[in-house]
Amino acid sequence: MEKHWKSVISRSVCDYFFEEQKKITSPIDMPPVLATPHHYLITIFRCNMYFVAVCTTEVPPLFVIEFLHRVVDIFEDYFGECSETIIKEHYVIIFELLDEMLDNGFPLATESNILKELIKPPNILRTIANTVTGKSNVSCTLPSGQLSNIPWRRSGVKYANNEAYFDVIEEVDAIIDKSGSTVSAEIQGYVDCCIKLSGMPDLTMTFVNPRILDDVSFHPCVRFKRWESEKVLSFIPPDGNFRLISYHISSQSIVAIPIYLKHFISFREGRLDITVGPKQTMGRQVENVSVEVPMPKAVLNCTLVPSQGKYSYDPVSKVLQWDVGKIDPTKLPNIKGSISLQAGSAPIESNPAVNVNFTINQMAVSGLKVSRLDMYGEKYRPFKGVKYITKAGKFQIRL
Repeated sequence: MEKHWKSVISRSVCDYFFEEQKKITSPIDMPPVLATPHHYLITIFRCNMYFVAVCTTEVPPLFVIEFLHRVVDIFEDYFGECSETIIKEHYVIIFELLDEMLDNGFPLATESNILKELIKPPNILRTIANTVTGKSNVSCTLPSGQLSNIPWRRSGVKYANNEAYFDVIEEVDAIIDKSGSTVSAEIQGYVDCCIKLSGMPDLTMTFVNPRILDDVSFHPCVRFKRWESEKVLSFIPPDGNFRLISYHISSQSIVAIPIYLKHFISFREGRLDITVGPKQTMGRQVENVSVEVPMPKAVLNCTLVPSQGKYSYDPVSKVLQWDVGKIDPTKLPNIKGSISLQAGSAPIESNPAVNVNFTINQMAVSGLKVSRLDMYGEKYRPFKGVKYITKAGKFQIRL
């Protein structure tokens, strides 16, 4: 699918992209920026699809990458998910959205609230009515927020129940060496909000320890000067779901590693033994644990016995996947058994690196805590809730 704005660009420009795609083994290895003689191709890979922007002049690449991510976020917001099937089903609405999101090649309306006022999200009744009457989903009037200095919020919002929910989600990226020492560890965090408040509320959020945050990026609604001077988040929120801030914590002293692996693997003897256990979890349960071991090419099969959960070995991709589930600290999950190698294969010198996934509810691994949430400008008292979640990002343990 393609969409042109300023001028029509020949589809042959994509040949540069396809050539590069043939060279790579995984979508992660795709260079985000490809320079061609007359254009720049800027790409992202999400939802098992490539989104490619073609630029005729030099632009800051991150600006375009951020816009492409926003396009995918809008599709997910409109259709519940973003996939090849969904895009084919809603071709017309996607073109209408892209028309509003870029104006003559420049980003214009990228806020979900404004777009929903301009272009109604699809539902079965509306689709049938439009087919019968010949009308389109596009509104005749300009959204009220578009002309105000708060373009992310529409005016006249009314709810019977006023609620504000905040999810503090932290992803731990870590590399742990053979002995269990941390080689590198950092946290990518974000605060996702679901705001259903009437009128024009003005919110302030204060943290117990805001100084631990590095590299904070904000939603446009946040008053940056107030954050700089007082480390307080002050904002008039958009209506509905949005990401308030994203942050990065790089100092290893703060990053608590919440999981460990006891392991023995010998390709010479054809044996494997792995035990998973929790550490530094402040009494919280570690859930949704899974362990992924990419095996060397010489491994034909694995015959293992897990004390908990299920395992599978894919002989084509050579990946051993063990879905553990919850960890009970009194009875640690273990998997052990034999590995069968190809006859006559060269001895395997190095051991694989294990990728681990996990979730811990009601805990932010950095220790970040919301201390207060206040609302001004409206008389009612809303219901407020904050939830903390820690997940594994790129969490790797070397055997």
